[in-house]
Amino acid sequence: MARNELRPVVRLRSTAGTGYTYVTRKNRRHDPDRMILRKYDPVAGRHVDFREER
Repeated sequence: MARNELRPVVRLRSTAGTGYTYVTRKNRRHDPDRMILRKYDPVAGRHVDFREER
């Protein structure tokens, strides 16, 4: 089955300014806005907000 653009791959960049990123998928139908997740940043050594970049 071919991948469609309903669940695109998005990149989450740390708001701590370290440049660390996570890669995940999201459902555009349920989350049309930019995603913000609180995840661990190993460079900063703590949990910070990660925002979706385009």
